[in-house]
Amino acid sequence: MICEDAEQKRPSLRTIAMPADANPSGDIFGGWIMSQMDLAGAIYASYKVRGRLVTVGVESMTFHLPVLVGDQVSCYCSIDRVGRTSISILIETWVRRKLPNQEFLKVTEAIFTYVCIDDQRHPVPVEMIVSEP
Repeated sequence: MICEDAEQKRPSLRTIAMPADANPSGDIFGGWIMSQMDLAGAIYASYKVRGRLVTVGVESMTFHLPVLVGDQVSCYCSIDRVGRTSISILIETWVRRKLPNQEFLKVTEAIFTYVCIDDQRHPVPVEMIVSEP
């Protein structure tokens, strides 16, 4: 899927896929992509709720296209749902391919769920932050 307005979106995380993150064929490991998505979701969720968050689940992880060495990788987030102690974040991962085309392509999507915890690592109710940073 090509995104015509990808440059208008604001990513929660942006990085470059490097050779150390790839298999011998030059495709980026799915685990590396998943960790970038988890970081993006945690960053986004931390702007939405007060307190500590931990990742407790990933739903519907779908890989649409491979990520290649040199791709600019961007993760876009939105709230999927809010529970009593949890917040689920829809994360879409897009890449901008290298020259000559520089097309924007949706490569991965998933829903990550985070639980709010206290200092003893026990779940606590979600306290939403009203204003944006």
